[in-house]
Amino acid sequence: MSKKAYIFPGQGAQFVGMGKDLYDQHEIARNLFSKADEILGFSISNEMFNGTDESLRQTKITQPAIFIHSVVAAKCLGSEFEPDMVAGHSLGEFSALVANGTLSFEDGLKLVYQRAMAMQEACEMKPSTMAAVLGLDDAKVEEICASITSGVVVPANYNCPGQLVISGDVDAINEACEKLKAAGAKRALVLQVGGAFHSPLMKPAEDKLAKAIENTHFNAPSCPVYQNVSAKAETDPQVIKDNLLKQLTAPVKWTQCVQSMVTDGATKFIELGPGKVLQGLVKKIAPSSELA
Repeated sequence: MSKKAYIFPGQGAQFVGMGKDLYDQHEIARNLFSKADEILGFSISNEMFNGTDESLRQTKITQPAIFIHSVVAAKCLGSEFEPDMVAGHSLGEFSALVANGTLSFEDGLKLVYQRAMAMQEACEMKPSTMAAVLGLDDAKVEEICASITSGVVVPANYNCPGQLVISGDVDAINEACEKLKAAGAKRALVLQVGGAFHSPLMKPAEDKLAKAIENTHFNAPSCPVYQNVSAKAETDPQVIKDNLLKQLTAPVKWTQCVQSMVTDGATKFIELGPGKVLQGLVKKIAPSSELA
């Protein structure tokens, strides 16, 4: 039997005007945007609809904006939204957990905002960055990261075969990029990001978020979530909680998540939220899948 997997994007998918079409067309969208503005204490909807690229790039705006857009898109489907499984890339995991009923919209948004603020603070503590590596196999990238002694550098996002993002101290990232190019990488490009997400440098953010996650109620989900940390189907609320926290300092195993979903019967992947980044990755990981 063919199964439907709903997938939710992470940071980087934002654009000015995001979610405005849903707001104009659906009452449920208007209610959720208004609730989001109330919870956050500022007009995130105005930032999303009328802001600037620059303001939307701030982690504390980007993360809630993408989460809200993604969840609203799922809610607007109403009874048509019948996932057999869900997954999200990094931040997108929170959207997936609201979509499958593990978290309420309110609790999900509060956690996303606390996560964004904690990550922003961790970024400001030490100069750090990320780099995209294209055209090398994962094992070679892992080996080169492990050989760098000038600072922390680790694989952070396993996006699709031949595309891996590394994360760490600025000097260590620069050194790794040189070595990766010398080893045959098509590109090793430092990204315009605020810090070293999904690396040990996010430990201060993990410590901050631990209490918030612990104090949040997690329901039993309506369908499994394939989590970034384990790349496996998870349904136990306590395991989901633990994995969600570990995600800040551990790599996003997106390639492995998609492979696991295909193994478990997913034939159609539907992306909800801004952009189509994940569809492009799924196409490379599981070429025979149907995309929407």
